[in-house]
Amino acid sequence: MSEFPMRMRQIHLDFHTSEAIAGIGGQFDPDEFGDTLLQARVNSITCFARGHHGWIYYDSKAHPERIHPHLQRRNLLVEQIEACHARGIRVPVYTTVQWDHLTATQNPDWLCVNEDGSYQGNGMYDAGFYRRIALNSPYMDFLKAHVTDIFDCLPAVDGFFFDIVHAVDDSSIWTTRAMQEAGLDPSDAEARLAYGGEVLDKFRSEMTAFVRSFSDDCTVFYNRGHVGPHNRRNRDAFTHWELESLPSGHWGYIHFPLTMRYARTLGIPCLGHTGKFHTAWGDFHSFKNQEALEYECFRMLAMGCGPFVGDQLPPDGKIEEPVYELIGNVYRQIEQKEAWCLDAQAISDIGLMTPEEFAPVDDRGMQPSICGAHSMLQEAGHQFDIIDSHADFSAYNVLVLPDDIPADSALNDKISAYVSAGGAVIASFESGLDGEKSGFALDALPVTMTGSGPRDRFGVLVRGREYERGDYTEYIVPNGAIGKELPSTEHAMYIRGTEVAADDNAEVLAQITPAVFDRTYEHFCSHRQSPSSGQSAGAAIVKRGQVIYFSSPLFTQYYHNAPQWCRTLFLNALDMLLPQPLVRHEGPSTLEVMLNEQSAQNRLVLHLLHYIPIRRSHSIDIIEDIIPLYDVPISLRADKTIDSVTLAPGGDSLEFSQADGRVAFTAPFIHGHQMIELTYMEK
Repeated sequence: MSEFPMRMRQIHLDFHTSEAIAGIGGQFDPDEFGDTLLQARVNSITCFARGHHGWIYYDSKAHPERIHPHLQRRNLLVEQIEACHARGIRVPVYTTVQWDHLTATQNPDWLCVNEDGSYQGNGMYDAGFYRRIALNSPYMDFLKAHVTDIFDCLPAVDGFFFDIVHAVDDSSIWTTRAMQEAGLDPSDAEARLAYGGEVLDKFRSEMTAFVRSFSDDCTVFYNRGHVGPHNRRNRDAFTHWELESLPSGHWGYIHFPLTMRYARTLGIPCLGHTGKFHTAWGDFHSFKNQEALEYECFRMLAMGCGPFVGDQLPPDGKIEEPVYELIGNVYRQIEQKEAWCLDAQAISDIGLMTPEEFAPVDDRGMQPSICGAHSMLQEAGHQFDIIDSHADFSAYNVLVLPDDIPADSALNDKISAYVSAGGAVIASFESGLDGEKSGFALDALPVTMTGSGPRDRFGVLVRGREYERGDYTEYIVPNGAIGKELPSTEHAMYIRGTEVAADDNAEVLAQITPAVFDRTYEHFCSHRQSPSSGQSAGAAIVKRGQVIYFSSPLFTQYYHNAPQWCRTLFLNALDMLLPQPLVRHEGPSTLEVMLNEQSAQNRLVLHLLHYIPIRRSHSIDIIEDIIPLYDVPISLRADKTIDSVTLAPGGDSLEFSQADGRVAFTAPFIHGHQMIELTYMEK
């Protein structure tokens, strides 16, 4: 089953089509459809059995009343499958789960309910099909009958894409009764959401087993628009991950790499999933800039997953040639590159722990701390995975615990063993605190909590909170190695950190310098935070052995307004613990660098990407221009003897040198995306 998910040139073809539109599929031409895909070098396309409006697009035996009332080609999906299979193109089947407008209208008693008794999703008179159906309602009987019908009516089923499958805080009678029978309190919102996670896991496991009763090799994926730590517990229900992340939608450009760096550690293949739309799903007759689509797809290749582009077939069923000219322009390039990407494994020396593991089951993994830490590491060219507490820590030279990673005895034991074995740790702010945030639960950290810090006039604890004018700013004066490339003067930490003291056997690398006073109505100075008092008041950065702790929420601060000195302090700390990182480069911070290995080919593949998203509108980052780079010096840590360094796919040889465990060379030209192949001798 691994061959299908790693196909590198896939399409997700939406077909959510209203009953108020006539002539559905009337202009569909099987040969035009198949030939257009083939010319665009597409090798897999997900097509629709049933969409969010609730209508079916094939000649259903079990539910003929659900066939779209204006479907002119009654077996549209069958014709799509046959046309594609004749050209060697796979066709996984899409069906919706929790959004189904027809079902919601006919069976409102199956809908998820808010605590106040209203239906979840859009109102009765709002445009949309977003009312959510309960996964533990009788609707599940219909869904299994629908899956059976798909197997009965289609010539082949390559895979299933089950869409809109979420854990829900539900107060419907189905959940209320089930929770009461289980001895749970349905009036407790946290308990309801946790139970919603159990319902979700049970549904996915049972549905996969049901699919397996028809097919041993059919691929299965359940989509909630995100893959994160809560997917780990139900991983066996999936054959692969599809990482839906349209940067011009609500995901933005940081969501995909955050998700992929975690998903690739879970042991099953990954597909990236962007869109051809200028904005997001349902944006008919719009086109993404080719440069943006290149970046999004090439970044997927660089991070070890197959590209997947979303499109929407117009209601008349006629495939849009200009869309596939755009996609083909990118996919033809991918076809030339994919030999260096298939079965490639990312090489990482840093494990970045995610706070998403400790968030509610419906969380989408965009906490400020992980976003800020990801940006710092990416901008410096470091190679890293995003991990949870179940990961194998020994695979990494350094663990980073950014701002808000709580600790218990199990994590304490695991990190203590990791440090004892020679591992290094950087932690910041409240990472390592116990569940009550009253003290540190990680023995490896070289600090003790001395107080909870001030509260604002509303009685709210100010540490970790962002105030518009930096009301509770404190300062750090960095010196020595931790202050490399920074002036020896005050640097503002706009968000108040923890109050800590260094342990007796620890080294204080920098002290906290408070402001003359916090900004309140009683005393304030100028427009923003108060100036430095010039006095020291506790530890700011503390080191013991291979462990460094920052009292400030360094990464959350970087997420909010990106002070360069916060990044420099962190990278200096990383240099102290990891003097020989996997990759070093002398390009700009906008250069993205990913290192993979294809062990079967005895080669490393270095990906260099230089595309710069620009916020040209209120809500969308735009990529339109490619700014080339020239003569970028690069070095890699290599424990193998390198035979050759060449540009891929061009094959031009590069001069290189290897000494002291590193191989050095210069990338002569980077225009958007460049791969560099380093072959090595077999051991």
